[in-house]
Amino acid sequence: MNEHVQRPPAEIRYAAELARLRESDTDARPPGWALSLRAARRFVLGDEKLGISRKFVGDPSLIDRSLVSLATNRGLMLVGEPGTAKSLLSELLAAAVSGTSTLTIQGGAATTEDQIKYSWNYALLVAEGPSTRSLVAAPLLRGMAEGKVVRFEEITRCPLEVQDCLLSPLSDRVLAVPELSGPESMVFAKEGFTVIATANTRDRGVNEMSAALKRRFNFETVFPIADFETELLLVEAEAAALLKRSGVEAPPRRDVLEVLVTAFRELREGQTARGDATDRLSGVMSTAEAVSVAHAVGLRGWFLRGEPGTAADLVSCLAGTAAKDNPEDLAKLRRYLEQRRRHGDQWQALYEARHLLPG
Repeated sequence: MNEHVQRPPAEIRYAAELARLRESDTDARPPGWALSLRAARRFVLGDEKLGISRKFVGDPSLIDRSLVSLATNRGLMLVGEPGTAKSLLSELLAAAVSGTSTLTIQGGAATTEDQIKYSWNYALLVAEGPSTRSLVAAPLLRGMAEGKVVRFEEITRCPLEVQDCLLSPLSDRVLAVPELSGPESMVFAKEGFTVIATANTRDRGVNEMSAALKRRFNFETVFPIADFETELLLVEAEAAALLKRSGVEAPPRRDVLEVLVTAFRELREGQTARGDATDRLSGVMSTAEAVSVAHAVGLRGWFLRGEPGTAADLVSCLAGTAAKDNPEDLAKLRRYLEQRRRHGDQWQALYEARHLLPG
């Protein structure tokens, strides 16, 4: 794949690791799987002996349950707050199980059944009539025909009638193509086919899934990272990788990241590290957002001044994160920055730069 691609899929980024796992994998595999459950687990959680990096930070038992769900006749539904790496986890699981993660449906208000199942090449359709030549397979049909994992991102953003087109593929493992005749009018799923869907808990009530569709999924909740040090290390590693790809030669400063992660956790939980109450923002103060802010801080410092960025840059970069959903969040953030000064140079810099917050 072109080296200038901003973000290659997991099977390309970690091709060497997947190859090593396949070579050393002697365990029994579920039908249609590229790796055994234990090898797939090592791919996601890492294995130092084999040189496999850890790619997902979270509860290992979540990975175990997710892999077992994918080996059953049910789909896997990953739910949780925005920014908890649900999409990353679905991508990693699909790459481990199928060897590909690109059979992806992006849910939204405008998503149609054609984008999920199949559509037609209308020039061929008019010239020849309905045939397999004029059929254009969408991710669901391809996944069933090839025995691959299909990813359905933000499924609850889709209208109910669109969601329910998954009922027959998930229960009977068949997809009807009524425009065709004979054996070609039915696509039967090959071994290895399943669906991993994701949904944000903040979207509940937008297009709540039908009870029938819920029964065809095993639900797993992806929680935010509980441990401060673990979250800090993850933000540092991800921000450093993003900055390197952006042409920034200086790695992010650890003391600045400590302020950033602490602020995000306190604004997310509504409580300071000392136990004092603070305003809780309605916006998403997730680990993924923290990585984005750390990236922006590093870019701002490097390209404007030739240095890694400071807590003062953090103030300028926070506004776009805090005030996305509710204008009152900007006022809450201002009150947070105006709290009593804390020990440390970067906390001092954060306090002194509070006037840089717009509005």
